[in-house]
Amino acid sequence: MPAWIFVNRSLALGKIRCFGFDMDYTLAAYKSPAYEALTFKLLLERLVCIGYPHEILRYTYDPTFPTRGLVFDALYGKLLKVDSHGNVLLGAYGFTFLSEGEIWSFYPSKFIQRDDLQCFYILNMLFNLPETYLYACLVDFFSGCSRYTNCDTGYQHGNLFMSFRSLFQDVTDDMNNIHQSGCLKEKTLEDLEKYVEKDPRLPILLGKMKEAGKVFLATNSSYNYTNAIMTYLFSISEAEASGRPWRSYFDLIVVDTQKPHFFAEGVVLRQVNTDSGKLYVGTYTGPHQHCVVYSGGSSDMVCELLGVWGKDILYIGDHIFGDILKSKKRQGWRTCLVVPELSWELDIWAQEKEQLGELKRLDTHLADLYQHMDGSSCELQVINFTKREIQPLPAKSRLSSAI
Repeated sequence: MPAWIFVNRSLALGKIRCFGFDMDYTLAAYKSPAYEALTFKLLLERLVCIGYPHEILRYTYDPTFPTRGLVFDALYGKLLKVDSHGNVLLGAYGFTFLSEGEIWSFYPSKFIQRDDLQCFYILNMLFNLPETYLYACLVDFFSGCSRYTNCDTGYQHGNLFMSFRSLFQDVTDDMNNIHQSGCLKEKTLEDLEKYVEKDPRLPILLGKMKEAGKVFLATNSSYNYTNAIMTYLFSISEAEASGRPWRSYFDLIVVDTQKPHFFAEGVVLRQVNTDSGKLYVGTYTGPHQHCVVYSGGSSDMVCELLGVWGKDILYIGDHIFGDILKSKKRQGWRTCLVVPELSWELDIWAQEKEQLGELKRLDTHLADLYQHMDGSSCELQVINFTKREIQPLPAKSRLSSAI
């Protein structure tokens, strides 16, 4: 499937004066499933270090199970596939899928309040994929381990009770730890070829964008990590690597942005010493300097330094909340969301195009029958027959993308 761009409203690119990019999972695409497997392994090791049983190390990452956007129920330990209205479509306890009756018993009317953050955690980032799979593994392990007694909201072991909420907190803390401690970044940098995609078209794209307007980079990553990743991405050949440094492709570079806070009040803007990677003491108050790297700041400061505002800017990122919604609502920027899973979903759509067409035809036929029905037994038989034809089609489609 080729790389496609979809629009939900018209966009005149000729009116865009500035292009902004996130780095992780946008300019820097991490190789799947190798990168997720690395993260998963580090999470397991970290959990064992804080006291979890060594037996959990037997699990290995399976990329076919998790998908972005699932919801973890921190009360009952279930992974849920939920639509935008809160309707529960599918559920799993460990690796066991819940029956229709089980879903109804835990979630009356097959509905949840998605904004109840005390109970439900939405795993909406690509970084969450290993975490999603880890929840399933831990529930699978403790449910099948004879040392633990299964309870509705967790597991009992002697006088100790481990709730799903505490399990959730441990995994969340460990996820934050491997990112903030730098151990995930260190492992990534040890073998960039294994974990990071390199596309020779990237310098060409940014070069053309820079001819058409201003270009900036705003990433949550530190300067040292950003520099290593971007140097790798732009080092297509030794000649190119020595000819033009990656920083020259950008009018403004901001690291340590702490999005989504970057699109609200932000943090102190500092200048980065690109030789040492350390920050200069004090808030930066000078004019914008080309190829200078900044740390922190806010989206307001980006606009002021570059002299562009609102719809002048097209910002490209992978996080629908941290990159897209916040930048649009706070600044009025135009946005482009990177969705790598879309190519896989389009493949499924292409495979099932004939079946989906048949479903549409039957649905239209059923609507016509209802519109012109007069209550005769013959018409009711035709309606019931059409319903029986429709019933298995959505189920077959759902199986293609579960979980």
